[in-house]
Amino acid sequence: MPFPIELAVDPVTLLVLAGVAFLAGFIDAIAGGGGLLTIPALLTAGLPPHLVLGTNKLCATFGSATASYTFYRRKLFEPRRWKNALLGTAVGAALGAIIAHWMPAHWLNQMLPAVVFGCGLYLLFGRTPDVQHAADAAIPRGRQWPQGLGLGFYDGVAGPGTGAFWTVSSLLLYPLDLVRASGVARTMNFVSNGVALAVFIIGGQVAWVLGISMGLALMGGAFFGARTAISGGAKLIRPVFICVVLALTARLAWQHWF
Repeated sequence: MPFPIELAVDPVTLLVLAGVAFLAGFIDAIAGGGGLLTIPALLTAGLPPHLVLGTNKLCATFGSATASYTFYRRKLFEPRRWKNALLGTAVGAALGAIIAHWMPAHWLNQMLPAVVFGCGLYLLFGRTPDVQHAADAAIPRGRQWPQGLGLGFYDGVAGPGTGAFWTVSSLLLYPLDLVRASGVARTMNFVSNGVALAVFIIGGQVAWVLGISMGLALMGGAFFGARTAISGGAKLIRPVFICVVLALTARLAWQHWF
């Protein structure tokens, strides 16, 4: 049975969650990983795990739409070069969200903290490739299908760190610099968020008032974060990302493992 779409949340909790969402949007637009903030915050607020995933997709869609549009308007993402990745991401996200919809709640309760913690460790210690951008370099389309399907599926099932995984894998697979790879990541993240959100809406697993409130705050953070990323470049992106993931991994380790 789907969870109800109306959820009573006291004003203080709503304000705190909106503040977390603003910070998540800012960080996600710079380097990805915003879900590493919002999912634990929603779990801590006492939402059932399916409702956490659906509500998180709603607020994440607000932020990823804002950030992806900013990169597109600055000509840092060209959709025609990424058709296969866009389609693969949409298909993967739909499949992942359908599986998450039917997954038992106690499985998600056990899985989500471990996934967030594992992603935090990987992204903290993983080295971001140093790749120079070639403006007219060809983007291999054959690599886009498996990348889009895999990361879209992961975003549909869980999602934390998807944007950062897109950034790192795009740097490894294509001739992109960090800012342009971030543009690809933000756009693909928007596609997978939107498709997965549609599945969760059909299943009645979205807390609308909470999700929209957090989404508007996340949009504000993404608005400033995308511009900060574009102006600051790689020198700003990686240090901010490492600091945030370090704090998150320490918090999650204390809360869920000890």
